[in-house]
Amino acid sequence: MQKKNATVHLLILDPSQNDAETLVSLLRNSGKATRAHRITSEEDLEEVLKSGNWDLLLARDVDDEFGADEALAMVRRMDKDIPFILLMAEESRERKVGIMKAGAQDAVPFDYTNQLVLTVNREISALEERRRRRVLESHLREAEQRCQLLLESSKDAIAYINDGMHIYANQSYMDFLGYDDIDELICIPVLDTLTPKSQERYKEFMKRFTEKGEDGMALNCTARRSDDQELKVTMSVSSATYDGEFCTQIVLQPEHSDAELEEKLRQISSQDLLTGLYNRQYLMDALSETIARAGKDNQTGALAYIALDNFITMKGQVGIAGADLLLGDLAALLKETAGEDATLARLSDDAFCMMCLPCDEKNMEERAERVRKAIEDNLFDINGRTVPMTVSIGVAAITENSPKAEELLGRAHTASSDVKKQDGHAQGNSVLVYNPADYETLDSSNSVETIQKALEDNSFRLLFQPIINLRGEGEEHYEAFVRMLDKDGQEVSPYDFLPPLGPSETAIKIDRWVILNTIKQLANHRSHGHDTRLFINITAETLQDKTFTPWLSVALKAVRLPGDVLILQVREGDANNYMKQVKEFTKAVHELHCKVSISQFGCALNPFNTFKHVNADFVKLDGSFTEEIQKSDNAKAQVKEMIKTLQNSGKLSIIPLVENASILATLWQAGVNYIQGYYLQAPGREMNYDFGEG
Repeated sequence: MQKKNATVHLLILDPSQNDAETLVSLLRNSGKATRAHRITSEEDLEEVLKSGNWDLLLARDVDDEFGADEALAMVRRMDKDIPFILLMAEESRERKVGIMKAGAQDAVPFDYTNQLVLTVNREISALEERRRRRVLESHLREAEQRCQLLLESSKDAIAYINDGMHIYANQSYMDFLGYDDIDELICIPVLDTLTPKSQERYKEFMKRFTEKGEDGMALNCTARRSDDQELKVTMSVSSATYDGEFCTQIVLQPEHSDAELEEKLRQISSQDLLTGLYNRQYLMDALSETIARAGKDNQTGALAYIALDNFITMKGQVGIAGADLLLGDLAALLKETAGEDATLARLSDDAFCMMCLPCDEKNMEERAERVRKAIEDNLFDINGRTVPMTVSIGVAAITENSPKAEELLGRAHTASSDVKKQDGHAQGNSVLVYNPADYETLDSSNSVETIQKALEDNSFRLLFQPIINLRGEGEEHYEAFVRMLDKDGQEVSPYDFLPPLGPSETAIKIDRWVILNTIKQLANHRSHGHDTRLFINITAETLQDKTFTPWLSVALKAVRLPGDVLILQVREGDANNYMKQVKEFTKAVHELHCKVSISQFGCALNPFNTFKHVNADFVKLDGSFTEEIQKSDNAKAQVKEMIKTLQNSGKLSIIPLVENASILATLWQAGVNYIQGYYLQAPGREMNYDFGEG
């Protein structure tokens, strides 16, 4: 499925149209796909709040007939979950406190653009979390209802207790203990359903359960039925919730003679038979539980991934049997040095894991270093032969903010692999702590260097996605995209890592690299008889570069291509921010016979104003319209009207993010000229779409 950037539906209360446009541009330039509506009156706000779903309201703090305070009061009165940010003329602590007491999320001076972007990002993230929580709560209620039905129909004797009293029991539980009415059982303490001898054991057992909190703990005891008949049972307990309250679930089963055998089988299923340590499945289950506990109790733990250096070479020297002996000795050494509170597991032939909770990453780093040193100093004797062994250990913290078990294990594995990238450790034999800030983001201090290196190494990758004429005409169009590999080996756009305000020369270099390499590939493609044209995206920096069009003219002549094979695509936000430059740019590229396209169209407050100054040939609507016309008749009518206006002004329209056939009839009826999306083809390395299929 094609990745979409979530569109922010924005309300702006500002008497100035230009200032409102500035806010829209600010958010778009910060990477937010934005659809905005400027509030013009109290009636207007009430209408849009009733008719649409909005993500943010930005209100200028100016004296007006309908001002920020009145707008906030209306949002509160209509009980809408819409983050409200006041844009003050100047910093005022008193005003900020007052508006936040009234229900606003924050107040930021209008000119503090960097702070405003950060505040918007925070509030949008918080809104997404609230919406996600509401969905999950709905799913939870449904799941609890299903569980209740399962409990009531279960053949197992199950009850919930709180403070030693029954608060729920299913029919099987009541039948097991000989009670007819749940109201009768609710008045009876659990202790009264046990024999006197078992009552003391039950008290000690529940004390241990409270301290350890290990679900599935079991107690063999004797139950006493309502008719005073005694039954030997196994009582297992686990934490649960009932009617939103924390409680304990107990399950009663007749005591079986093979309980000890079942426990042994359970242990065997969780063990690695070669080393006696836990196996991978047990570790992943335990890691999931540990992450959950860390989140619930706000604890901190740590995971260490222990990779054996040069294991394949060593295995070739000592053979399979010798390698098995070494792994057994290594497991014994790990048990000696890891600490009694550590969970040890073998993940694969050449990897082990060590997990602790509570334990911070600093403590785990020290433990890992002790393990590493012990292994390095140990003389492994395999069939009379001394085998040296070292390990590379990656450490990852387990916190309340940790990802799922698989991803957390991946973090520790990544750190372990990167040990060999450190100076002096090409063969491994070191410990490295995973720092999310280093691995998961490229900030302004290192992103430009990374992009520059990719340019120098020619390691960018070009992808092409077809754009199809919906009217069935046999034209061949593609849009070109550029990708580079991030630290996790994932394809990303280098533009995403450029600082918002530059440096401009880096964006220009990327644009020129893309154009130069795409037209080379296009020239080769057209030499095989294809009449193909390319859409190429242009940044705001290139729009302002007066040397660009002379350079483009020379580049086209060098590969012997006419100018009409290129459609240079400009974002609507950039066109509005640099109107004069775009007007000159459009004129210059038209002289080269190139075409111009406006992308992300329809997000400005008055999008058609752009065409008063920019003579565009193609217009690509913002991708958010594609999603909305499948859900809303109002959106369908809006898109149809936009397409009609574009046709009347001689513009060819493109709809992106088309992912299924069901939307095609709507687009056809609306008069759309071109479509693009994963329904046709995902971006690929080759221009190989069969345009004859349509």
